Amino acid sequence: MTEVAGSSTAARQQAEPVVVRRLDYRPPDWLVDEVELCFWLDPRATRVQGRLRLRRADAGGTAPLRLHGGDQPLMRLCCDGAELASHAWQRDSDGLTLFGLPAACTLEIETELDPQANRALEGLYLSAGIFCTQCEAEGFRRILFFPDRPDVLARYTTTLIADERLPVLLANGNLVASGPLADGRHFARWHDPFPKPSYLFALVAGELVCRERPYRTLSGRSVQLQIYVEPRNAALCDHALASLERAMRWDEQRFGLEYDLERYMVVAVDDFNMGAMENKGLNVFNSKYVLACPATATDDDYLDIEGVIAHEYFHNWTGNRITCRDWFQLSLKEGLTVFRDQEFSADMHSAAIKRIEEVRLLQTQQFAEDAGPTAHPVRPDSYVEINNFYTMTVYHKGAELVRLLQTLLGWEDFVRGMRLYVERHDGQAVTTDDFVAAVLDANPQAGIDRELFSRWYSQAGTPLLRLSWQQDAAAGQWRLHCRQSCPPTPGQEHKQPVLIPLRLALLDASGRPCGLRLAGEPEAGAAERVLRLTAAEQEFTFVDLPGEVTPSLLRGFSAPVRLEAPLTREQQAFLMAHDSDAFNRWHAAQTLLLQALLAGLKAPEGGAGELADSLLLEAFHHSLTDQGADPALLALALALPTEGYIADQLPGAVDPARVHQVREKLRGQLATRLNDALLSCYRQQQDAGPYVFSGPALARRRLKNLCLTYLARSPAEEARDLLWQQARHSDNMTDTAAAMVLLAETPDAAVDELLQTFYQRWRHQPLVIDKWLAWQARSQRPDCLARLCRLLEDPAFSLTNPNRVRALIGTFCQANPYHFHAADGSGYRFLEQQLCAIDGFNPQVAARLVLPLLRWPRFEPGRRVLMLAALQRLAARQPLSRDLYEMVQRALAQAAVD
Repeated sequence: MTEVAGSSTAARQQAEPVVVRRLDYRPPDWLVDEVELCFWLDPRATRVQGRLRLRRADAGGTAPLRLHGGDQPLMRLCCDGAELASHAWQRDSDGLTLFGLPAACTLEIETELDPQANRALEGLYLSAGIFCTQCEAEGFRRILFFPDRPDVLARYTTTLIADERLPVLLANGNLVASGPLADGRHFARWHDPFPKPSYLFALVAGELVCRERPYRTLSGRSVQLQIYVEPRNAALCDHALASLERAMRWDEQRFGLEYDLERYMVVAVDDFNMGAMENKGLNVFNSKYVLACPATATDDDYLDIEGVIAHEYFHNWTGNRITCRDWFQLSLKEGLTVFRDQEFSADMHSAAIKRIEEVRLLQTQQFAEDAGPTAHPVRPDSYVEINNFYTMTVYHKGAELVRLLQTLLGWEDFVRGMRLYVERHDGQAVTTDDFVAAVLDANPQAGIDRELFSRWYSQAGTPLLRLSWQQDAAAGQWRLHCRQSCPPTPGQEHKQPVLIPLRLALLDASGRPCGLRLAGEPEAGAAERVLRLTAAEQEFTFVDLPGEVTPSLLRGFSAPVRLEAPLTREQQAFLMAHDSDAFNRWHAAQTLLLQALLAGLKAPEGGAGELADSLLLEAFHHSLTDQGADPALLALALALPTEGYIADQLPGAVDPARVHQVREKLRGQLATRLNDALLSCYRQQQDAGPYVFSGPALARRRLKNLCLTYLARSPAEEARDLLWQQARHSDNMTDTAAAMVLLAETPDAAVDELLQTFYQRWRHQPLVIDKWLAWQARSQRPDCLARLCRLLEDPAFSLTNPNRVRALIGTFCQANPYHFHAADGSGYRFLEQQLCAIDGFNPQVAARLVLPLLRWPRFEPGRRVLMLAALQRLAARQPLSRDLYEMVQRALAQAAVD
């Protein structure tokens, strides 16, 4: 077939990136009511026919129709059955513009695609012979010319036609027809009765097997739950299927939200840029978040599968039935749905442990994002490439803002607000303001200042909350002074106060919370209070206290802020031992460790002596030998802060080699001084039987493997023997991985042989080989980078598979700061080379990989110069994708300012 020629096709050459601004938003001039799609699937030449029933949003309008598109050939273009004349439309690098159309019409478009050549993994592509799609954020335009924006909602009917060797043909919605055709082909037709934006479109076709079971909703409707995988993975779906059932029941019980189609489908593919995608009724997943058995998946894999399965299911209402008006509102669906999946996981397991894990992720990654050149509000103001805003800020800080509302309102009132939001906006594309308005409209008695709260969405950066206090034990008074501020971020020099809920308690000498009464109140209330901070500075005075008290502050991490409070080391140890708030017990332990590390970093190089003083050793020993302690909490509390987090706490320029040296010194000292207690705790936490995925078993394995992390640095021969025994004889991947990642740090021929034996056993399991690659990428051995360069050429590695890239290159650059930040710049050159190779075919992956280079301002001058030089070389490269261009330019813009 020959491509249709139109006006100004020369304009399709690459143009300068355009900045899209939130304040420039305008409602669509044209709406699409119905979309009929037909795909003739072929690996190299898939034909796509689209039939769009259109109408002007304003019947009297005159604006032309704008259809977004990629570089796919346009084979046919008709309006109401007649081919459009060349002067009636114009093509440029980003799509088509059609002129003079009737106010209501039917447009027919035909394109041709080459899925096999699509290595960007956007639009329609092949993964191991399976046709699949990824359309969020702007992938649908790579399939068909279309008004590809989230506020254009339509009902879709999709017909798939393929060779019978592709037995499974799936699309959104309900199956309405299927059967054989002449010439050895067959078809399936799907109809989605719910209007949706084009980014939620999906199709899958291939040789797949289905694991399924029926599910009955609380209202009595029957839904078929189906997970499709390659035949070799048929036995690895049970956990994902059970997780889906639990998520559906939880959403019905917690929020009254019931699934709305005849079936819910999940498909696992090996090649996927993201974790998963919530396409209406047909969720396409990275196989990492579906496949599991004890021999191949760790405890964390099991938890991640449960959480991601739930996340994508919860999108059915918070993302699909109600979607975002424009991409600046991305947190409307993602932040809200992350909050929902966090609450689900907390209810399925330990709420306290889940909360600590969430905060640890926020503090180590999102706070760093807030402090760098890519800092942006939860609701951004502009972008060049929307794919760059799938960030920790939008997802996880966005979830914290939803949690703020629940903290301020209480659970029952928050649920009432959620129900009003769904009732008010079902079937619409709306904004974060609409969400906040619905929740607060349902609770006018709460007295929450909307403007003050909404600043969280519009201001970038992490607020700093400084607390100080004066205590008059004889008078029973404790006066708290609160001061909030927020540092400048790119484009936002001055910040206004935000609404901060500060949850606190005051502990007496025995560790019991006191009843709290503020001056002026008639009587004491609960032992825990949530204070509302609304101004730059505020004071609160508590009275009728029984003598000296120790404050337990920001309990449960009630707001996403950096906290400065003058607690002594003795008070931190007291909180670690006595606080009833699990988050604050964890935080106190981490603070003691951090203080020891920072003291070592302040000492002259080579001059730091004992970092583990008697107070820290006593606190550790007490925790390790406390038979009543929660093993999962201990595993988190006693883990050393990461090198990245330590670096973030330093006031000046960072020398990553020095951070690594001091951290390893403390790790070795704790291992040596506490060897007996660590060995005893390790043995006590052993599983008596085969692997079980349960809360108590998971907690035991976490603490046991935390002990192993320290014992790997112990001089005791017995400790080293345990490491080898666990690596060789464990019956589950959790314990195997814990030992292997420690052994991989050692430059030893026996370790190399063990790694090779492991590879030979698991070489046909891609997800296990990802782990094998990651262990070597994070190794501290001197030849780490040289080994990585050899692995790039190994048959086990593929530069076009995102999971492989993240496992090897991503792990090295993000989880191995010691080698990535080598003083000679070799780590930076390595990343630069990989970015140049990947950006040409998968810009999304390249833009995510570049993030470690963007943190150049934090480092000492020598490394700073080398990082900037790598960024400048990238900026000079032509052509550079919009994705990578935006990230690099934002980093260099900060360099120009500095």
